[in-house]
Amino acid sequence: MYQRAKYLPAGDYGLVVEFGNDISPATNAKVRSFMLALESAGMPGLIEMVPSYRSLLIFYDPLVWQPDLLAARLRELEKDLASIGIPNPRVYYLPVAYGGELGPDLPIVCQYTGLAAEEVIRIHSGVKYLIYMLGFTPGFPYLGGMDERIAMPRLETPRVKIPAGSVGIAGGQTGVYPVESPGGWRIIGRTPVKLFNPSGEKPVLLNAGDYVCFYGITPQEYRKIEESVKKGEYRVKTCDFTERG
Repeated sequence: MYQRAKYLPAGDYGLVVEFGNDISPATNAKVRSFMLALESAGMPGLIEMVPSYRSLLIFYDPLVWQPDLLAARLRELEKDLASIGIPNPRVYYLPVAYGGELGPDLPIVCQYTGLAAEEVIRIHSGVKYLIYMLGFTPGFPYLGGMDERIAMPRLETPRVKIPAGSVGIAGGQTGVYPVESPGGWRIIGRTPVKLFNPSGEKPVLLNAGDYVCFYGITPQEYRKIEESVKKGEYRVKTCDFTERG
């Protein structure tokens, strides 16, 4: 049975549309479908939409919409949500140099989980991770689907500076730091790929609703790809998502 969304005020010109309490691909698909429906509807007075795991935050012009009238219009759109087709997702394959100076927390993850480094890497790189949402810093992907065997609590004291490209684990999640920033995730590796390039034609590489798959490389391969990225010659491998491939 379909569960109707909740419409919650968010300040003077914001409205949160909440589709559930769980973090799941099904709930997240509703968020993305509703966002696509709004984009297709061409409604005036909508300033920005911010998707999350299970909700969509909509900023609107208060001179165009009153909150109750906007919510009523959105409920009409919600009735046709099941008919909204989501574009076929893409898989982005990101090279990662695990361990060593690029992944300083890998030994701690091994100690905590009781797994050898090779096993942690195999498990971490053996999944297609759904990009639930982007946030925290520009282009930071919150990835779902990580194996609980390598789940790891956050650092008690966050680091002041984590290099761009660092791949981390926090609880049952994994993600990538697109820019240098503070953070408390356990860093197990680093990718030379730029996830955020403010001067690029497409500043943010990844999109919510697509997938990320990591694969291991050596430190030497990391440096080689890093140079290729700096020259603008590197292209991230992508393909259409399939359950098996």
